[in-house]
Amino acid sequence: MLIITAPGQGAQTPGFLAPWLELPRVAERLGVASELAGCDLIRFGTTASADEIKDTAVAQPLLVAAAIAAAAVLSGGEPGDVPADLPADMLADVAAGHSVGELAAGVIAGVLTAEDAMRLVGVRGRAMAAAAAAEPTGMTAVLGGDQDAVLAAIARCGLTAANVNGAGQIVAAGTLAELEAFAADPPGGARLRPLQVAGAFHTRHMAPAVAALRDAAADVTATDPAMTLLSNADGAAVTTGKEWLERIVAQVAAPVRWDLCMQTMADLGVTALIELPPAGTLTGLARRALPGVAQLAIKTPGQLDAARELISEHLAEPDAHGHGHLPEWRLIVAPVSGTFRSPPGRADGATAELGMVVARAGERAVAAPWLLEPAEIIEWLVEDGDPVSEGQPLVRVQPKGGPGGWVPPESREGA
Repeated sequence: MLIITAPGQGAQTPGFLAPWLELPRVAERLGVASELAGCDLIRFGTTASADEIKDTAVAQPLLVAAAIAAAAVLSGGEPGDVPADLPADMLADVAAGHSVGELAAGVIAGVLTAEDAMRLVGVRGRAMAAAAAAEPTGMTAVLGGDQDAVLAAIARCGLTAANVNGAGQIVAAGTLAELEAFAADPPGGARLRPLQVAGAFHTRHMAPAVAALRDAAADVTATDPAMTLLSNADGAAVTTGKEWLERIVAQVAAPVRWDLCMQTMADLGVTALIELPPAGTLTGLARRALPGVAQLAIKTPGQLDAARELISEHLAEPDAHGHGHLPEWRLIVAPVSGTFRSPPGRADGATAELGMVVARAGERAVAAPWLLEPAEIIEWLVEDGDPVSEGQPLVRVQPKGGPGGWVPPESREGA
């Protein structure tokens, strides 16, 4: 079983697109993508400096366009056409993207067109850049240490664990004052590395960008995925285009749980992982988290033949591409950082009472936005009185009716 992945912001390097422009029609297709996204992707991908491509409004469309173009070439079609000569589910069994890479994964899985992806990523990048400029915020990578202790330390400082990447890598995000307090009292056994980013991505500070992207997404028609498509929110496989679109909008201000995506990869029995350009980050994480899984980071067109060989060796049979094997559970996460309080008479049965998080600004109920009652609680992941970080998983639940038990909030009666 093979998964194809698309990296997120920070993976870009100066000039990484140059060798891809030597392929037929790539420049033409990237020119179209530039018009849709509202920036010159060819220049930014070839001659622009490292500082220029750090700009969120530039980096995000650059990454999505590169991944889509490479996937199209890999599929055997023309760059920009996904799927082209091959059906989408012949390129991989599973698709996943890290952060903005989710838009490229959605194109590969056939949920939306490349054109719609480029329009959305243009809005996303500009809106997140504007949100970051509104208040001094930042991000700090936490390397090593006990994960529970790291998450608790992040929560105590009012920060958000914005990226939980697995392999001992967690990214804390919030205001600069909160990050300074965190640096003054770091978790034991961990190293802190401030990141050169514009703001606290995947936190509440990005709420204005969520609104902008939701408005843009209202004009997009999303179809159900042609292959298994994983979500950054909780690592779960999403089976409808409607849910996927709502999730990638909300994900702008919600933590990225790549660790849970990799756990789902293991649960599904993935045997090979391909990372699209500019590759290296996700394969690096997979080396530690997915031992025994074959990996290929595609950095230049010269690696396409090796990628096609990996696909030939590991792609499942066509009749194995259905969704019958998908995990049906979902994770309910903390809405804010604070202290978790269990509901009265907490039990591991069907319930609508999931407790609350007590924060500085007051109490916030723990909600299940995709829950259509009744549902079974599979596992509680926190105890009453535990400090929790915004986006930290609290409880694993499963609808009694299977995947059909998940509906968007606006579709629920009385919502």
